[in-house]
Amino acid sequence: MLELRNISFSVIDENGETKPIIRDLDLTVDDCRFLAITGPNGSGKSTLAKLIAGIERPTEGRVLLDGQDITDLSITERARAGIGFGFQQPVRFKGLTVFDLLRIASGKKLNVSEACNYLSEVGLCARDYINREANSSLSGGELKRIEIATVLARRSRLTVFDEPEAGIDLWSFQNLTRVFQSMREDIQDSSMIVISHQERILEIADDILVLTAGVIDRYGPRDEILPHVLGTESAQSACDRLK
Repeated sequence: MLELRNISFSVIDENGETKPIIRDLDLTVDDCRFLAITGPNGSGKSTLAKLIAGIERPTEGRVLLDGQDITDLSITERARAGIGFGFQQPVRFKGLTVFDLLRIASGKKLNVSEACNYLSEVGLCARDYINREANSSLSGGELKRIEIATVLARRSRLTVFDEPEAGIDLWSFQNLTRVFQSMREDIQDSSMIVISHQERILEIADDILVLTAGVIDRYGPRDEILPHVLGTESAQSACDRLK
């Protein structure tokens, strides 16, 4: 379980003035839940994701994972504690193959067959990718799915994805949505948080949080929150179909 207690985060702007990004935010994410966080641009969504992952430190408040205070842990230490993070733009690694990345992510002696299974789960033909370098020769959509394969190999207690649809084409996004749907159905004692504007991702979440100007505007089950997000009767119909 993830707990954010009275989290605030501010930066100093170009005029030397304090600019609040996240304001006194309380949030609990239970185990076995898929939470989608949405909201207008500049509302603090990506900052919140980075605060959870340890890329940024809160100005005030505490972050707890399974009751353990991890506020002062680095991103590496949080990864060891069980938090995985997927960037908007996946990192490219010159000289490292896809197999290398999967082996490192798993933290164990991974064989080729196991690595190929992870690639297959994200819709990639293993023989075409297992020995390729994770560099600029791969498209944004390919890198995104390889990154998700490393997340699957890692088996984190909590995985955070920051706008995974960013920079990929429609075909890749459709496949990405199917991967998230599969991950949601396979959630056991872990949880997943996805920062997204996309309706198709919001539709498969268990819960939706709407962030506005650094504060929680709405938070609850998908079938209650999605109609307010989309503001249409069709949204309610979509929720009814997913029940």
